[in-house]
Amino acid sequence: MLLCDDHAMVRAGLRALLSSTDGIEVVGEAASGAEALATAARLRPDVVLMDLQLGDGMDGVTAIRRMLSPAEPGAPGGPAPRVLVLTMFDTDADIARALAAGATGYLLKAERPESLFAAIRDAAAGRPALSGTVTDRVMSRIRDPGPALTERERDILGRLAGGLTNREIARALFLSEATVKTHLGHIYTKLGVRTRAAAVATATRHRLLAG
Repeated sequence: MLLCDDHAMVRAGLRALLSSTDGIEVVGEAASGAEALATAARLRPDVVLMDLQLGDGMDGVTAIRRMLSPAEPGAPGGPAPRVLVLTMFDTDADIARALAAGATGYLLKAERPESLFAAIRDAAAGRPALSGTVTDRVMSRIRDPGPALTERERDILGRLAGGLTNREIARALFLSEATVKTHLGHIYTKLGVRTRAAAVATATRHRLLAG
């Protein structure tokens, strides 16, 4: 399997932990999304253990999507590996984005080693592997999906929550201010609010904000 985490100490700890386990062999490491793509193309691992936050550059979700889609730039070609997310972040937005990108499983770094070992074996066999907390979140989201926002609307809402003005959001996303205002109108309608503060509060309550 291939380890992808931007912290060398985390990778070293995982390698040591996994190397002591029968049936699991770590064949390589990557410190970034781009490096993970290149290393997966070269080594062709069965499973990739992927963090979501990878510092500057390509994030984990983008790396997963490119790794698993033959049409994407940087896809390794041949049989795609199974990708198991291992992260500290458990927001609904992070979980949804990772699973939509094609991740076979989603685990939190607080899991016990035995749960990680089992999840890796499940992922290698093509079976879904979710931590208990993530399973609860997914089931809750199925029962109460909340407002459905597009990826662009989520981007804008996230920057709104960060305190950016319409002009700053437009510059960050290479949009016109008029387009940003249109998207905000759609967001307000979907969330059933009239102000920026209410939009952020409602999005937080429904866990629509990543991070």
